[in-house]
Amino acid sequence: MTVPTPIPLSLYIHIPWCVKKCPYCDFNSHEARQDVPEERYLDALIKDLENELPNIWGRSIESIFIGGGTPSLFSAEAIDSLLKRLRERLVIRPNIEITMEANPGTFEQNRFTGFRKAGINRLSIGIQSYNDIHLKKLGRIHGRDEALKAASIAQHAGFDNFNLDLMFGLPNQTTQEALDDLQLAIEQSPNHISWYQLTIEENTLFHYSPPPIPNDDLIWDMQQKGQALLKKAGYEQYEVSAYAKENQSSKHNMNYWEFGDYLGIGAGAHGKLTMPDGSISRHTKFRHPEDYMKKALNYEARSTEKPLHKDDIPFEFMLNIARLKRGFTKELFEERTWMDFFEIEQKIEVLIEDGLLFKEQDHYKTTEKGFLFVNDIVNRFL
Repeated sequence: MTVPTPIPLSLYIHIPWCVKKCPYCDFNSHEARQDVPEERYLDALIKDLENELPNIWGRSIESIFIGGGTPSLFSAEAIDSLLKRLRERLVIRPNIEITMEANPGTFEQNRFTGFRKAGINRLSIGIQSYNDIHLKKLGRIHGRDEALKAASIAQHAGFDNFNLDLMFGLPNQTTQEALDDLQLAIEQSPNHISWYQLTIEENTLFHYSPPPIPNDDLIWDMQQKGQALLKKAGYEQYEVSAYAKENQSSKHNMNYWEFGDYLGIGAGAHGKLTMPDGSISRHTKFRHPEDYMKKALNYEARSTEKPLHKDDIPFEFMLNIARLKRGFTKELFEERTWMDFFEIEQKIEVLIEDGLLFKEQDHYKTTEKGFLFVNDIVNRFL
């Protein structure tokens, strides 16, 4: 096995409030029925972080992602205060990628200019569709006009790095409508586009009352034609649902996909940490905002901690990395898992024989066939 090298560490911050809960959303988000308790929640986040600091002593933060919910509900002053307090407690290198999720229904020029001045340098904008009929079915609070204005507002605020989030396979959506959405997104000139299929998740309104989604053949048609459109426009697919111009992939998401470490703070946040002895654990924070704040302010934010058994680590490693176009190397597997590659080598060879993986120079990559059966690849490691 290669000598272990430092594993990249990212920070995820969860802000759980949104204006309205969407019927497809299974994230830990809660409708803001009154004023959001910004100051109290920021205090809870910092207490949560301080409680975690002994687990990450000496490690620098490689990227920060503020997700939700709708983090852009918070004021620019609150985000500025949060980032200043983080810098006082963490080793954060200059000019790292700091992403914040935002929804078009919360876009105001002054607010986003303030976010940029505070230090946010990348936005992930939840467009989902530019079609008013589909937006209404998805329960979004914005319309086509607001969706189109969002990128312009971001650019005028100084953001030269932003992602547009789009979905396809929407209720009663046609292939042409899906392509129209993509074309409009491309015309906004984002660095990055996340384009993924609507899935019906448990514990959502769509799960209890399923909408009429397109059949598999129509979904396949949308996907094939959409990928061709993105490629023609200069967006290279580097993950199953992620496309970027000129290798401008999301550094934060790449760390997830390559089995890096990440500290999660905030209501319902998840984290994964590797200790100096090579042991790996996942942790989760209390989900309900009020419970979370009460616990965090008393330095008790963790609701669960699950050490990963050695037998589970190959599955955990493959869970996301099989979705990456560039694949992985023997060295990356050993660095991120602290295991010898020979422990999975036989399974890798079988997957190559089955046409699901292939080896190109020193990289093991998922084949085009394999991308259709990613779950099958991952489940071989259970």
